[in-house]
Amino acid sequence: MTKQKIDTPELSRRGFLKASAATSTAALISSLFPGGAWAAGSDAPEKKEIKVGFIPLTDCASVVMAATQKFDEKYGIKIIPSKEASWASVRDKLVNGELDAAHVLYGLVYGVHLGIGGPKKDMANLMTLNNNGQAITLANQLKEKGATDGASLKKVIAASPAGTYTFAQTFPTGTHAMWLYYWLAAHDINPFQDVKAIVVPPPQMVANMRVGNMHGFCVGEPWNQRAIVDKIGFTAVTTQDIWTDHPEKILGTTAEWVAKNPNSARALTAAVLDASRWIDASQANRRTTAETVAARSYVNTDMDVILGRMLGRYEDGQGKTWDDANAMKFFNDGAVNFPYLSDGMWFLTQHRRWGLLDKDVDYLAVAKAINRVDIYKQAAAAAGVSLPKSDMRSSKLIDGVVWDGSNPAKYAGSFKIKA
Repeated sequence: MTKQKIDTPELSRRGFLKASAATSTAALISSLFPGGAWAAGSDAPEKKEIKVGFIPLTDCASVVMAATQKFDEKYGIKIIPSKEASWASVRDKLVNGELDAAHVLYGLVYGVHLGIGGPKKDMANLMTLNNNGQAITLANQLKEKGATDGASLKKVIAASPAGTYTFAQTFPTGTHAMWLYYWLAAHDINPFQDVKAIVVPPPQMVANMRVGNMHGFCVGEPWNQRAIVDKIGFTAVTTQDIWTDHPEKILGTTAEWVAKNPNSARALTAAVLDASRWIDASQANRRTTAETVAARSYVNTDMDVILGRMLGRYEDGQGKTWDDANAMKFFNDGAVNFPYLSDGMWFLTQHRRWGLLDKDVDYLAVAKAINRVDIYKQAAAAAGVSLPKSDMRSSKLIDGVVWDGSNPAKYAGSFKIKA
């Protein structure tokens, strides 16, 4: 993959300080963020040090690399990555202001905004951090019973009393819950009646499967690959096979934080966009990224466990290996990062499908309130990132059903298996 030319100035720390000596910080940031109305007549970031939470997962990479590769300095900020223990902790710290922003589950932010899955607070999605790259892992004991994919899993589950098998996801309104439920239902398995669903933090998935607490889980990498390496499970399906180029983690914060720090929000978004482009620019950069995020202070696992799937080289633990064209993407010429309104609306339709929402909402209005397309467009201009033609997109999921955001209430109610 060739590197894109970046039109914005590449400022090293020394260059930034020299430039600052010659001109005001406001003027410097103005050159990086052309256009737009700025808070209190100044373009300077209101908050220079920005604490960004993350969970130990491969897809925290763009936040980590924005800090370690100093992309943040170019925009006059310092990103301070903060390792968190669970998505519930990320939620609570965003809501109470301990974190300025976070690498966070798409559906979590939507749930908080609507008061489901935790306290209600107006939230903001600044950008999508990655597409693809999650998976559903089944325990080896299921393989011994003949379950190797969705169709054969249905037969095994149907032959046992309801609730015999337990499946874990990472947060009730989050992405992994929605991928797990969608995949099970696509194979005629009701995730709330035929099996038991529990919540387990990502880094604890493998240990819990090892001691038999669940028979399957949906989580981000590297924990699916870790289960294969540890010989306790296998990959039944990747999430890119459920929905190719699906939205995954986002750069989330509160609406209040954006209102108080609009310039910082733009600077943060632009810095993470730069990091996203850098990661996707070459396999060498992806290798460096894997080495960086594998460290104890981030994911804390063997680099080799991260590297394979980071490079798109998959094994399923059942003898199959392949190069996946739709492995985890961080940039894809900006197509990954745009906060499509239809992406946010999809999570709402699934929350409605599974009874997390007790009635239809104004899907488009909610998405417009949360997805800060305005902030993203100004940050993209600063980082020299192209924009899509529309803030909606169309996708066909594993069951052949097309989602395009045109009639969300009808879509939410159309599924045979639902709450």
